[in-house]
Amino acid sequence: MGVDLPVIWAVVILFAIGMYVVMDGFDLGIGMLFPFFPGREDRDVMMNTIAPIWDGNETWLVLGGAGLLAAFPLAYAVVLSALYLPLVLMLLGLILRGVSFEYRVVAAPGRRKTWDFTFMAGSYAAAFFQGVVLGSFIDGLEMADGRFAGGPLDWLAPFPLFTGVGLVVAYMLLGSTWLLIKTEGPLHEEMRRRTRTWLWALLAVIAGISLWTALAQPQIAERWFSVPNLYFFLPVPLLVVLVAGLLLRSLQRGHHVAPFLLTLALVFLGYSGLGISIWPNVIPPDTSIHEAAAPPQSLGFTLVGTLFIIPVILAYTAFSYWVFRGKVRAGEGYH
Repeated sequence: MGVDLPVIWAVVILFAIGMYVVMDGFDLGIGMLFPFFPGREDRDVMMNTIAPIWDGNETWLVLGGAGLLAAFPLAYAVVLSALYLPLVLMLLGLILRGVSFEYRVVAAPGRRKTWDFTFMAGSYAAAFFQGVVLGSFIDGLEMADGRFAGGPLDWLAPFPLFTGVGLVVAYMLLGSTWLLIKTEGPLHEEMRRRTRTWLWALLAVIAGISLWTALAQPQIAERWFSVPNLYFFLPVPLLVVLVAGLLLRSLQRGHHVAPFLLTLALVFLGYSGLGISIWPNVIPPDTSIHEAAAPPQSLGFTLVGTLFIIPVILAYTAFSYWVFRGKVRAGEGYH
């Protein structure tokens, strides 16, 4: 029995995208929390919690995109053809956010609010259009003769726009729980209070997406509710309820680290649910990973380099987080 290279590559890409959602999600969330904390000192502290690590977090996005091109070129071509506009808008948001991050530090006091605004705008744009891309992908991409057969604005549909808002909410919850680890004092307490609101909002989003996909796509409903699949997948929604309850209790008890870890678990469960809904398709609704895979020689050659570089990325990421661990206080910074 040979090695199933398309499955291995699918796992690698899913891992890279999952790591991106976790690692870059919370620092995008911090940018989207700025409107709720207008004070300069609070914003300085919030920015300084991610200053040493924010750009390294985006390595996973590059790895996921490059992996899709190397392993599933058909999927790469179709996704880019279908979602070129939201992907460009997402990248512009990331660029605007990065520029704002660097210039805000050296800007004169009178211009800092301008860079705060562009930082917020870039964060919202990047997160929202990532969600739009995800929603369009789950909704299915129209194909004919191995090419995208839809229109350039097919992504302007209710479900992708809803998932865009949903990802904004998820990133804000990640950002707020990250700040519970890194801050203290009044900012910490206000963040704890607001985190409950974003948690309830995320649970509403998860429920909405779950019901929407099940009602709109019979194949997804069949995947979840047919027997024996129902018994295999029932732990996922039950774990969502359990983790949400534990998160609320940890907020009530004043924990610092547990809310972030539980939020990661909640995001992972949501991510797993989406994976269950579309697997093994790499282009929903009906193009599988094996149909879209590159030749075995290409898959094997690129996999060797990828499996070498992933431990390196994990090592330097872990090292940077370890070096810059601990609370960030007003007046402290890394620039």
